[in-house]
Amino acid sequence: MARMKFLCDTERCIECNGCVTACNNENNVPWGINRRHVVTLGDGRRGEKSVSVACMHCTDAPCAAVCPVDCFYTTEDGIVLHDKDLCIGCGYCFYACPFGAPQYPQQEAFGVRGKMDKCTFCAGGPLPDNSKEEFLKYGRNRIAEGKLPLCAEMCATKALLAGDGTVVSEIYRKRVMKRGGRPDALGWQTAYPAEK
Repeated sequence: MARMKFLCDTERCIECNGCVTACNNENNVPWGINRRHVVTLGDGRRGEKSVSVACMHCTDAPCAAVCPVDCFYTTEDGIVLHDKDLCIGCGYCFYACPFGAPQYPQQEAFGVRGKMDKCTFCAGGPLPDNSKEEFLKYGRNRIAEGKLPLCAEMCATKALLAGDGTVVSEIYRKRVMKRGGRPDALGWQTAYPAEK
């Protein structure tokens, strides 16, 4: 059974936001909402790193754990999706997710925010694959077409990898070995400062 995962190689990400634009265009995401974000750490300082972040499709997803109506589910491929017909828009998933993936797609009068929206790994939703209804609610289902998420395919530097977790990790491992060492893990120096 495949476990579909994203991985962003911070040594290659150039903060072009091509992944964000590709996701928004492909999935007809409402204006002002981004299912994917590019975050820059140490902006303008030596050693700055950029990382593309979206739903990481966790193995034990905290958004699913806190949902009072169980609208989150995991596909056979390990993709965490949610059913907008069951969602009540309570926002618990927004607070539980460490990546800020679930978000409200709209703001209406008197604080009505509607159903949550999140990255679907371009796998659509619970409606029939590649149906008009599925596209309107969840975006294009590229996984049913045998393709990878468009954000990863459109990454100019191939920093954003997507697919089977074992394949993605092997690609990243080979890159690290070619660079000549262990990965430059974000925050390593902060968490484990060198002793003086």
